[in-house]
Amino acid sequence: MQDKVPTGLDRKETEVYRHLDSSRLPKHIAIIMDGNGRWAKRRHMPRVAGHRAGVTAVRSTVETAARIGIGALTLYAFSEENWKKRPKSEVDFLMRLLSRYLKAEVTTLNKNDIRLEYIGRQYELPVDVQDRMEWAREATSHNSGMTLTLALNYSARSELVDAFRSMVNAASQNGGMEHLRIDEDTVARHLYTRHLPDPDLVVRTSGEMRLSNFLLWQLAYAEIYVTPTLWPDFRGLHLLEGIAEYQKRERRYGGLNHGEHAAPAHAKSGK
Repeated sequence: MQDKVPTGLDRKETEVYRHLDSSRLPKHIAIIMDGNGRWAKRRHMPRVAGHRAGVTAVRSTVETAARIGIGALTLYAFSEENWKKRPKSEVDFLMRLLSRYLKAEVTTLNKNDIRLEYIGRQYELPVDVQDRMEWAREATSHNSGMTLTLALNYSARSELVDAFRSMVNAASQNGGMEHLRIDEDTVARHLYTRHLPDPDLVVRTSGEMRLSNFLLWQLAYAEIYVTPTLWPDFRGLHLLEGIAEYQKRERRYGGLNHGEHAAPAHAKSGK
């Protein structure tokens, strides 16, 4: 149990945090924020009301993660599929909401020593939104605490396509394609997330059991925590509960449990 509790946690958060092992906190947490539409529908409100309510969940989650010393937090804010398949009115609202969020939250991000980054095909977003994003990134660039990454117009498959294009382009400028060497380290260096460690924990809200084209390469060994809580209702307390569940698990990376020994070859073959 923890003797020292970070400042800023409320009573319920403190109660959960005291049972965590601070030496085994995940270094990088990724969150698939899902359930805004269902949250609004249950209240007989328009979908955009759910998106607006989700901003409060973002603020609470980000601040709690920073307070307890999480090194990196990545939020799946807006997928490439959202951009192509949602009604234009909803997409336009989300872009305005993003711009307002960035303008309003920079002061809080700086107060909590949080540096803001983005992943995704940003160049496809409206120019005024890109300008606001760059302004917020620059305004927090001096911070050295948690890295908050917003996945905007993001698709894991597109990320891999862009990574391989980048590798081919690098080879063509370095003596030709015969110099192209592809291995896991090379791929990782060309991903959008090359500045981040792979996530240790991925949280999915709203009870859905899928990754939704999110960080497919990076989540290869991540622990998955699914909560039925809809995103607008998610708070720092729920994040701490996810971390508590994460700490109950033994991460094996394809190996054996602690204390477990490999079976002899004849046992594996049934001889």
